[in-house]
Amino acid sequence: MQNSGFLPISKEDMAERGWNELDFILISGEAYVDHPSFGMAIISRLLEHEGYRVGIIALPNWKDTADFKALGRPRLAFLISSGVIDSMVNHYTASKKIRSEDAYAPGGQAGLRPDRAVIVYANRVREAYKNIPVIIGGIEASLRRFAHYDYWDDAVRRSILVDSRADILVYGMGEKPIVEIAAKLSSGAAVTEITDIRGTAFLGSISQQNLQESGPDQIVIPSFDEVKTDKRKYAQAFLVQYQEQDPIRGKTILQLHGDRYLVQNPPALPLIEREMDQVYALPYQRTYHPIYEAAGGIPAIREVEFSITSHRGCFGGCSFCALNFHQGRIIQKRSQSSIINEAKKLVWLENFKGYIHD
Repeated sequence: MQNSGFLPISKEDMAERGWNELDFILISGEAYVDHPSFGMAIISRLLEHEGYRVGIIALPNWKDTADFKALGRPRLAFLISSGVIDSMVNHYTASKKIRSEDAYAPGGQAGLRPDRAVIVYANRVREAYKNIPVIIGGIEASLRRFAHYDYWDDAVRRSILVDSRADILVYGMGEKPIVEIAAKLSSGAAVTEITDIRGTAFLGSISQQNLQESGPDQIVIPSFDEVKTDKRKYAQAFLVQYQEQDPIRGKTILQLHGDRYLVQNPPALPLIEREMDQVYALPYQRTYHPIYEAAGGIPAIREVEFSITSHRGCFGGCSFCALNFHQGRIIQKRSQSSIINEAKKLVWLENFKGYIHD
């Protein structure tokens, strides 16, 4: 597929392509940067490669629904992420003081995204459009998929699925799950029927027979009501989550939230070398959208503009690191030829100074 420039961010962009409707609209809590270091860029380009019409709403004004209606109602679903960093980490220091800059916003301006952006954006979409599938993903959704301790509230919060009212949560690196979800939605499946895809979580009714008790392929962990008041129960629940973060032997995990179960399917299978090569060969512009030029651009691009991703994952599983819960412990690598081909492309970029950062 030839390089099609930046994806549509307005009705005018859609008209230039002859599009009256989009299949997917991706909403992000950071500026539109079409670079493979940004999850928004990878997912949007991958869906484009699969033949879907994709639009971007970046850093919408969350105080009303106007920006969320800017591209109209998508045919299949809204995809929502806070960006490459949890919105609370982005906003506050470890001392809970408000940060003065946001490297992922135009000119580094702070305050352009809300606290708990995924929850806020998803609920604004629900206000703007009724009965539209809402799918959340990215680091904020991934790490908050179960009942979890929140440093800023100093309390255990419910799964982000409950507060966001989303239909599906994609956790981890979402290439395989989002392609499967897109195919099912495009074939006419209701979003409530999409419950068997690896790397996803959803809320299931307590009355469903298959959600009643632990079995050979699923484990019920202590409920939200239990873990919010009992540290031992919290530790027990976390241990199971940690142990089952394995795409080969991991089981389905269930956690009761009120009268519904949070159901996490086993992790998505890791990408093989050919699939990794395909992801990084997509037609990225490798920079931010030109609408941000007047504001001074997007500071975050400086560190990664001339970087190359050679692999994903880390076998360490360190207790202080969240990588195991997002990328996983299995190393997924690109081929040597894929990396060299990307390096050759960097040489021709205007700002390239002769070295690759990392």
